[in-house]
Formats: sequence, structure tokens, C-alpha cells
Amino acid sequence: MANVGQNQVVEWQYQSGKAVYADPFHEISLSAIVTAPDGRERIVPAFWGGGQTWRFRYSSAQVGTHRYRTVCSDPGNPDLHGQEGTIEVVPYEGNNPLYRHGSPRAAANRKHLVHEDGKPFFWLGDTWWMAFTGRLKWPDDVKWLAQDRVDKGFTVVQVIGGLYPDMGPFDPRGANEGGQAWEADFARINPAFFDSADRKLEWMVESGLLPCIVACWGYYFDFAGKDVIRKQWEYLIARYGAYPVAWCLAGEADMPYYQWDAFKDPELKKAYTERMHREWTEMAAYVKETDPYGRMITIHPTEYGHNMVEDASILDLDMLQTGHGGYLSLEPTVRMVQSSVAREPRTPVINSEVCYEGIGGTSFQEIQRFLFWSCVLSGACGHTYGANGIWQVNSEDLPYGESPHGLAWGHTFWREAAELPGSKQVGLGKKLLERYDWWTFEPHPEWLPPVQDDAAIVAKPLAAGIPGKVRLIYMPFLLAFSGVEIREIEPDVPYRAFFYDPSKGTELDLGRVAPDADGKWATGITKVFQDWVLVLERIDNEPA
Repeated sequence: MANVGQNQVVEWQYQSGKAVYADPFHEISLSAIVTAPDGRERIVPAFWGGGQTWRFRYSSAQVGTHRYRTVCSDPGNPDLHGQEGTIEVVPYEGNNPLYRHGSPRAAANRKHLVHEDGKPFFWLGDTWWMAFTGRLKWPDDVKWLAQDRVDKGFTVVQVIGGLYPDMGPFDPRGANEGGQAWEADFARINPAFFDSADRKLEWMVESGLLPCIVACWGYYFDFAGKDVIRKQWEYLIARYGAYPVAWCLAGEADMPYYQWDAFKDPELKKAYTERMHREWTEMAAYVKETDPYGRMITIHPTEYGHNMVEDASILDLDMLQTGHGGYLSLEPTVRMVQSSVAREPRTPVINSEVCYEGIGGTSFQEIQRFLFWSCVLSGACGHTYGANGIWQVNSEDLPYGESPHGLAWGHTFWREAAELPGSKQVGLGKKLLERYDWWTFEPHPEWLPPVQDDAAIVAKPLAAGIPGKVRLIYMPFLLAFSGVEIREIEPDVPYRAFFYDPSKGTELDLGRVAPDADGKWATGITKVFQDWVLVLERIDNEPA
């Protein structure tokens, strides 16, 4: 009998000794029927560990004795078929929220995310696309970066499971200590690659960071073929599904490879994208059917995640990619988030790829603050940050180099990029939101005066909050000279106001709000020429 805490992973393995298979990865499938204490059964797949070895990983939130029996596609092999055992799941006593509360998923109202036990989950993601390669070293690099992100309040890491962007198949930059994720010509999976990746993923989870695992970049569907991508998903689910993770079907799911004709020819591209939307819809259904844990499913888009599939209801999280153009990307970002939040049926929305801090020598901390606050106050369920230098893991002595289109995205060393101020400042934003029941916030444009549509986006405030309790208003820097006017203030609700400096986390008290007879109140100038967050919070224990 094996003992394990709630939502923690237990592993066991079997070796085939009596039967030796020439191609075990393709010849044999192995699973376990696991019966929980309440009698419910779950079919848990094993993954090939190399040679004649198969391994199981299992977790559950349900305390008690779990019984299992193995089922092998070769029922005549007694080493693999019909093996039985028990797992004792005991209460988890630690403080890791992923173990204490379970893996996140969409809330019942489809507006935000919650842990398995219903506790709200704020997605503050970081982009480590190539972290499983050898470019991010274990253990020193991984442990340093994870601790830095945890200290700043991050809760998610977006990472790719072996088939990478900005390179073709089997590019040396995609390997780690165990080699490439697949053998040459995609003949079979390479377990040694994932053995190396295991240590990094397990450290993310132990640190309280949810891995959002991207199976592949979209164009691998044609590089490798549908059967390989299905096998990739089967392997990822068997190997990592027991951990608290989120699944991302593909990155830039409908984008052709840079050198393909479909990348350049509009008609060919249209046919390609339509085919990819069909294929990823089918793959999403297959992942849902295969995953015994029901982990959250999303897809990383070229623009809108809900447009990457034919039926967006199959997604639990609607990812967006809103551009890398610095100030030029701000207005499209707000528009895309607001339109996605307004879609029916509702799906939680996350901006999963914004202007990486430092990309193109632009998009530094002021852009990161704007993106964070404009997204969450427009109804997103959190935010994903990224730093140019981290996503491709530029090493100090070996920059990533050119992408297939011939351009390098930049050579900032990843540790230098990790210390750019934007990552701390988006964490400060999350810290302020967590003072309140942020998961019940709704956008409230009526709390602000109308703004002309042709006004610069950096002159347009955004408001959200909980009527009668709290209001948060993001004021881009151009509003510093004028301040903002707040409208529709409830006459029977006493509020205090303060300016929150989103770059430092400090406050400037404005005292009690005194609205006029029409329920309006104006802040006046902000004293310092920069962006601010204005907070109106109800004064408790005071009569109206």
C-alpha cells in the first residue's frame, strides 16, 4: 500500500520481463482501473518509461483507500495485466494551494476560475515557453526563477511540452539533457526528454505554480501528423495529468510555418486555418475523453482562442494574443478583451500573450501596468505576463538567435529579463485586488463620464468593482492632469478614497468621498504625472 496526501502524486511502475516487445511505445497500452472510496471508477493511463517499463501516476482529493487493477492490451502478459494494489490518500497538511484546494477550473458562472474545492483562483501567469529545454538549467535556474515569481505573486507558468515555436522540428535549441522530445522522424516519444522535464514541472507544482502545458506549436500538426499529436497528448495526460495542471491544446494553433506557402498566400492560408479549426476541435474532444482528471482545457491563439475551434464551448478558458506593438497594441488589447468577455455563452478570458516586457526595445513597465489593469478591469479572470528573454530562455553566453523568418527577437539574458520591473508591478496589482472579492467584480463604465471613441486609449479610464462595496478605476497617465469624475455614487454608502501607485504599491489617502446631489465626485489632479489606480472602498461600521 502506498500513502499520499490529497492532490499529491503517487507513482508506481511495472516491468515486462517475460515478454519483450520490439516497439513497446506503439505495441502496448496499459491502464489501471482505480476505484475510489465512494465507489467511483477512473481509468488512469500508464506512460512508457523506456525499455520494457511502464509507469503510473495518480492523485485524488478524496481521502481513503483507492484500489486499482491494471489492464494491458496484451492480456497474456502477467507482469503488466491484472496487477492489483491499493493507495491510501490522507489529508494534506501543508500550505500549497494547489494541494490544499485542488487544480483550478472554470467556475460555475463561467466568469472566473476556482480551485477544485471552490476557492477562487487568480491567474497571474508567466511565460516560460522553452523552460523544459536545456537552456533553463536544473536546479539552480529553475529554483531561482520559480522563487522570484512566487515572491511576486505569480500563480501560473505557461510552458511547452517539447514541440517548440520559432524553430523547426529537431532544432538543437529544443533539446534538453535527455535529447529531443521525439526520436528522429517522430518515430516514437523519447522518455529521457520528459525525465528531465519532470524535475522542473514538479518544482513548479511544489512552489505553488500551476503549469499550463502546451502540447505543441500549431504547425507541428502537419510537421508530425495527426497520429503523432494524438500520441503526444496521450503521453502528456498519462505523465502529467495527475498533477494540478491546465492543458493548452496548441500554441498559435492556426498559424502555418513561416516557410510554407500557406503562410504567404491568403487563399492557401484560409484553407489551412479552416482545416486547423476542425482538427483542434476534434483534438479538444479527444483530450477531454482521454483525461481521467478533467483538467482545464484552453488553446493559445493567433488572436482569439474561441476562433481557433469550431465549437468554443469545448474550451474552459478563452486565451487571447493581443500583439507585441507597445503603445500600438493597447487599444486592440482593450477591445479584444471586452469583446471576448461579452461573448455568450460566457467563458473565462485571459490575455495569454501580450507585449513581452522589453520586446523590440519597448513595452516596459508602464505598458505592463496598462495591460494588467485594463484586462482585469475589463472582465478578464487574471493576466499573463511575459518578458523578452525568458520565453525563449536566452542564456548569458548563448542567445537564442534567429527565428525561422530570419529575425532574432532580442538577446536579453533571461535573468536580467526576470528582474525587469514590470513583473513586480503586475504582482502589486494582484495584491491590491486580493484585498477584495475580486472574483465578483464586474466592469462598470457607467461609473465614469462618457469618453469620445476617437480619444487616445491612454486618456480613457476603466472602472470595475462591486456596487455598494468597492470601486477600482484605472487612470492612464494622461489623466494625471485632470483626475477623474466618478458617477452614480450611492447616496447611502459611505466611501473613503485613495490613489494607489501601481508602480510602487503605495497609497495616497483622499479621505471620505463627498458626492454632490447627483452622485458625482471628482478627484482633481493626481499630484504626480503617471498612471494611478483610484480606489473607493466602503467605510465599514459607519452609518450612512
